[in-house]
Amino acid sequence: MRAGPRTRLVAGLLAAAVSALCQAGNAPSPAAPPPTAPTGALAQLATPAASPAPPQATTRTGREIYLRFRDGLAEQDCSDDASERWRSHFAHVPRQLVSRNTDVLPLFGYVVDAVREAHLPTEYALIPFVESGYRPGARSAAGPAGLWQFIAVTARNHKIPIRAGYDGRLSPADSTRAAVRYLKTLHGMFAGDWRLAVMAYNAGEYRVFGALERAGQVAAKADPEALPMPALTQAYVRKLHALSCLIKEAETREDWMAALDREVPILQAITVPDGIRDLDGLASRHETDAAQLKRLNPAHTDGRIARIGQPTQVLVPQAAATPPVFLAEAPPEFEPLPPAGGASQAAPTRSAAPSVHTVTRGDSVWSIARRYGLSSQELLRRNGLDPRSILRPGMELHIGEAH
Repeated sequence: MRAGPRTRLVAGLLAAAVSALCQAGNAPSPAAPPPTAPTGALAQLATPAASPAPPQATTRTGREIYLRFRDGLAEQDCSDDASERWRSHFAHVPRQLVSRNTDVLPLFGYVVDAVREAHLPTEYALIPFVESGYRPGARSAAGPAGLWQFIAVTARNHKIPIRAGYDGRLSPADSTRAAVRYLKTLHGMFAGDWRLAVMAYNAGEYRVFGALERAGQVAAKADPEALPMPALTQAYVRKLHALSCLIKEAETREDWMAALDREVPILQAITVPDGIRDLDGLASRHETDAAQLKRLNPAHTDGRIARIGQPTQVLVPQAAATPPVFLAEAPPEFEPLPPAGGASQAAPTRSAAPSVHTVTRGDSVWSIARRYGLSSQELLRRNGLDPRSILRPGMELHIGEAH
């Protein structure tokens, strides 16, 4: 049968389609588009949750403090015997460091941290041994005071507050901050030579510059022992070197290292909160030892917090740096606004609440009450508490009515 025009047209179209399909089968497959990143809720499911930050350490061992000190020394060589006199003079210091009856080791750790954070050699952390025996409340009959034995005019020049009823030189926080800042300036001024810097700390930077000029030396290539400086200033360098060697060499004694291997509180400077009048009140609020706070902060005479027209800082153990939550400090509660039009609002459906909630760090009465659909006042009532009560981790609060 002869095909008509319409039949021939259909046949032609079919032939073209078959040819195109054959060519497509032989052609390489197009590259698959790159997968798109999930968005929205899918992204939240696909992205692993970030790990919580590890809790901040509140203690460390004396051995860790020692190693941090040793590794930061600029002068590691102890082969010379030029400081034998001062080795004998400071022979008690290794025993003082490991004594449990003083605050020397935690204070030494605090100063070593400050020096290392300023990228300075840890010989500078030995200065308080020479100046005050690491006693924050030390006073000299000649006028210097505190760990670093600042005189009043130098203290004021370095922004250490001295007011009626408050001498910031006796504050380890104020004086250490100022001393490290001053030492960093001297360290840069004398080309990073710790020996010249401590000479300047002892006798004044202009005296050291004058000695360099008279000796025809420059700081970058100086021979400190050849400088025309007072004998006391030359001895200052030898004292610090003798101290560093005594402490380093104590490492060879197993009994000394064993005595160092104990937990030591990490110290931190905090601003005294408003409303705190004395160190006893601060110790109670921060749940720490009042006697230790008074030893660490002799600038506050008889434990009374001095008000000097600016924030004051005190040194506390790291574990007590953040106080437990006061119930009265929780955010205020607000009654929910009625829905538009005055229609009644159905109470939200809640799952059955446990009968007891165990307090964890960061909890407040407001957050706990809100979690269980209670008012703060009701939660307080059910637990026999008042707004000045304190939440402590581990405390159990009754959520349901007591029976």
